Amino acid sequence: MSVLAFDGRMGASGDMILAALLDAGADPAALEPVTDALEVEYRIDETVKCGISSTTVDVFLTDRDGAADEGHDHDHGEQSPDHDHEENDHHSHDHDHSEHDHDHNGVHAEGHGPHRSYLEVRDIVEGMALEPAVERDALAIFELLGEAEASVHGEALEDIHFHEVGADDAIADVVGAVVLCHDLEPDEIVTTPLATGGGSVSMSHGEYPVPTPAVVEIAQRADWSLRGGPVDAELLTPTGAAILGHLADGVESLPSVDLEASGYGAGGYDLDPHPNVLRVLVGEGGRGGLVKDDIAVLETNLDDATPEVLGGLQETLANAGARDVSILPATMKKSRPGHLVKVICKPADRERVARALAEETGTLGVRDAGATHRWIASRMFETVDLEVDGETYAVTVKVASDADGEVYDVSAEYDDAAAVAAETGSAVRDVIRRAEGAFESDQ
Repeated sequence: MSVLAFDGRMGASGDMILAALLDAGADPAALEPVTDALEVEYRIDETVKCGISSTTVDVFLTDRDGAADEGHDHDHGEQSPDHDHEENDHHSHDHDHSEHDHDHNGVHAEGHGPHRSYLEVRDIVEGMALEPAVERDALAIFELLGEAEASVHGEALEDIHFHEVGADDAIADVVGAVVLCHDLEPDEIVTTPLATGGGSVSMSHGEYPVPTPAVVEIAQRADWSLRGGPVDAELLTPTGAAILGHLADGVESLPSVDLEASGYGAGGYDLDPHPNVLRVLVGEGGRGGLVKDDIAVLETNLDDATPEVLGGLQETLANAGARDVSILPATMKKSRPGHLVKVICKPADRERVARALAEETGTLGVRDAGATHRWIASRMFETVDLEVDGETYAVTVKVASDADGEVYDVSAEYDDAAAVAAETGSAVRDVIRRAEGAFESDQ
């Protein structure tokens, strides 16, 4: 199983993630769908941080009505601080754009270009002609950013207007990071605890402590953990947090990996004696794991549902998009007997499933339990032939395997086995045993 592991001890920003993935061997040509869709270019360079040779990435605007010729001559061979301070409704303090905006070939994208709403950003991503899996991941990252901003500002997701995270450079960071991750084709992406830095940052509403409110909101939705320090500077930006919040699972330490490549993405700050780099390791892990499946879990308590309604939920909720429905006995207020209904569905289906659950049961509220994913087997169905008294019967078996294709369970479908048993006078469990054995003997 191939693993891509981020070492989060110096935090992460969008451009650091891009740079680390490129340094680890991702193909820069994979970024072409972004540069084709936006008036931007990625400038890839090298630098040294505390003795570590590392890669830098800057996003520049192109073809902006001659904006490059405004009398500024900034040498981007020496990186300005690149931690993309993208919190909604404030401005980056990472570099002084009055002095460092331009060079002779373009405008540095940070702090420039249009600011857009969440819905506008979503439309732009959907219009990029990305691979379906890349588009899904990129949209999920912007949804995570939007939900964090909506929670901080008390607004609905659809009403959020991004500032820095809605500009071209942030779109280029997010989509670029997803494209490069897919180019490396890992089976699993993990990160160690992410350093936030410390101190405080100036925002339009005042002085706020690090980590910033949006980063805190994203971390609450992510699988990994935060760690303070090691310096008083903002190390983890909202864009970096959102990218890893969607793509990466949390681990306490770097996993055992047979290394094939490594990469270092440089941040702009010089934080001697700490090398301000994001390290990524690529290689083969241990035994194949299960497959990550993004889900939502909905639940509600019922104390007045009839058996007929409860019995019909499996079918009615499945028609609305539910993947699994569980109904558990529960004790309600005043010791009344009731039921807890738990529903698994895809994140995109949760509003439709919640509405169906409310309509079918009359419940006054459906909770989002906050689950983000589950680990599932890769499943396929095979047909085996059983011979009984000279007649051949077909039985379907479900085959479960891990991410490396190693089969670890074979189960005959009960309905098929029961039909054969009824027709032949055999015991159902005998038909099941023979069908599972027939599949295993053919391997």
